[in-house]
Amino acid sequence: MKTEITPQEVARYQQDGFIVIDDFLSPQELDEWRNALDEALANRKGNKLPDRKEVYGKGDDADKSYYDNVFDQLLNLWQDNPGIRKLMLDERIGKMAAQLAGVEGIRIWHDQALIKKPWANPTSWHLDTPYWSFTDRRALSIWVALDDATLENGCLFFIPGSHQQTTFENPGIGKNMGAIFTTYPQFYKTKSVAVPMKAGSCSFHNGLTIHGAHANMTPGYRRAMTCAYMPDGNTFNGTQNILSDEEVAKLSIGSLLNNDALTPLIYSHL
Repeated sequence: MKTEITPQEVARYQQDGFIVIDDFLSPQELDEWRNALDEALANRKGNKLPDRKEVYGKGDDADKSYYDNVFDQLLNLWQDNPGIRKLMLDERIGKMAAQLAGVEGIRIWHDQALIKKPWANPTSWHLDTPYWSFTDRRALSIWVALDDATLENGCLFFIPGSHQQTTFENPGIGKNMGAIFTTYPQFYKTKSVAVPMKAGSCSFHNGLTIHGAHANMTPGYRRAMTCAYMPDGNTFNGTQNILSDEEVAKLSIGSLLNNDALTPLIYSHL
């Protein structure tokens, strides 16, 4: 696993809001990640979370069938699959995230398998952090390609530097590819950057960087394993997101999100 982050890479990430790391996984590690995901998907039986079928706060889409054909989305696989747990709780990846974000400690917010099936719809331009139960401009995600991510099958696109101006206002992810530019019109004419990746490569991106993905125009799958990271010390902002009704009932706005059973601390510099 390629886990060394240089100061130049940190500077590039903080400027652009994303960075690509080619050949992040060795061929053997790529096989391990793929096998762990296959097992986790089979055990989950279509449920998006270990305890329920859907995710809180998904939002209303005028055409649910369209949204359901953007990608298959399964979250917190680390909670009910030992193979995924081993991968997601790797301190080395946590350290990479902390270095890029410029924070002392990193917690898992949630992992997420994102699988574009053959002929899947595009993923419209969106932000990540406004969906989450905490508010932090440094929050970020890793996106690991388990198949080649190409221009034809749905690679990621980013609008570089957008994280420096976006806020926590969120137009959501719907059928309109460009809806986000109603909220952030200053980026309407900004050139986007495509990031095709070989299987085993990865990217990190800030949760306030505008990003999206092509449709899958092929008969094959585009599988990715991702994980969202919360800088340690964050507090509840009132958004339910992945939290259960029982967990939300224990919290009030401003409560510290430090339950290691739900959001494990995977790296701390202290």
